[in-house]
Amino acid sequence: MKIIINDVNRIHEAARRFVDHMDNRKVFAFYGTMGAGKTTFIKAVCETLGVEDVITSPTFAIVNEYRTKATQQPIYHFDFYRIKKLEEVYDMGYEDYFYSGALCFLEWPELVDDILPADAVKVSIAEQADGTRMLEY
Repeated sequence: MKIIINDVNRIHEAARRFVDHMDNRKVFAFYGTMGAGKTTFIKAVCETLGVEDVITSPTFAIVNEYRTKATQQPIYHFDFYRIKKLEEVYDMGYEDYFYSGALCFLEWPELVDDILPADAVKVSIAEQADGTRMLEY
């Protein structure tokens, strides 16, 4: 599937399309360069799902937990940018998150590709020459 984000003011439309096609999949790995819009898009998806918490990139914490207002279901948001070795991810108990049945959104997943669940959805986000963003998965 491809989703084009024409500008940041229309990101929630793109997020709704994404949410409509998530089905029962739980782990979404977002690939893209620095500044491609991974955090901004994940924030819009979380808001679309009903999260009212402050949504920020967990760059230093590695993982943030949010809750949807209606169901109080957890959503885990990871940022593996600062991971130096895979053992750090083992130590944080990644299995408890990835296999919890809760939604997991991962930034910089290339650093943990070897331990991603087999059914993880790989989403690429890239800035196009005209400034739009293209999501493909």
